[in-house]
Amino acid sequence: MGLTLPTATSYIGRFAPSPTGPLHLGSLYTALASYLDARQHKGLWMLRIDDLDTPRNMPGASDAILNCLQSFGLYWDSEVDYQSHHLEQYEQAIVELQMQQALYPCTCSRSLLANSPLIYPGHCRTNPQSTDAPHALRVKTADISTRFVDDLQGEISQNLASKHGDFIVKRKDGIIAYQLACVVDDQRQKVNRVVRGYDLLGSTPKQLYLQHLLGYPTPQYMHIPLIVDQEGHKLSKQTRAQAVNPNQAGPTLFLLLTLLKQNPPPDLRLAAIDSILEWAIEHWQAERLTSTQAVSALQHS
Repeated sequence: MGLTLPTATSYIGRFAPSPTGPLHLGSLYTALASYLDARQHKGLWMLRIDDLDTPRNMPGASDAILNCLQSFGLYWDSEVDYQSHHLEQYEQAIVELQMQQALYPCTCSRSLLANSPLIYPGHCRTNPQSTDAPHALRVKTADISTRFVDDLQGEISQNLASKHGDFIVKRKDGIIAYQLACVVDDQRQKVNRVVRGYDLLGSTPKQLYLQHLLGYPTPQYMHIPLIVDQEGHKLSKQTRAQAVNPNQAGPTLFLLLTLLKQNPPPDLRLAAIDSILEWAIEHWQAERLTSTQAVSALQHS
């Protein structure tokens, strides 16, 4: 029997960038889509800075992200939320999972796992390890199907045990892993609508599983296409995607609306930012992106 989780009805959305550098076209594209979806539904649009992965954080990046969003007219509701301010909540979630005996310590090294299949082989689950040694915490996945309906990608069904195996919720360096942090954050902020990139579609079944274990409600998800470069790679900091230019906010917003298949009228290209966003909110049609996985910025630049 599979695990089918309910969806939320009211609207609280969010954008959650990591402060590892300035916003590039791909990240602003996601921000704009989530902003427009929230505003058209007359919902809240929250801004969360995912700054738990401290080794990757870049000094000044958080402020640069905030300034960039404001330059493009993307104003958020409520105060900016920082993951680093909520360490106690993450640890409480760890305690709750431990009380369910859903976690176990894993001392496997990267070198050991490098010679293993992509799915964690379960060595430390079948051979219990001492917590005296440095260890990560993994969650025990179940051999069941987790199903949900994505607003663009349709019905998704995945068996976590066979697809991912037992995944990490707390790293060996003590940092809470993305999957658990995201689940706790969305619950804490009462987020019930998640608009994010297609590259995170594989993370969603993991997060649904954690939501189920913790007794959290499940948001409705919409995974939008990625912007790719000429080689088909996702625009990202790792591929050295260039930061967007706030001085070109209008033309950049027009380009992003084109990439989002919203068909903005040509005379909007040189309009004021407020006018562009007003048109975009009124005419937002997310369904135009249905079943698309990637779009190329080069075709529209």
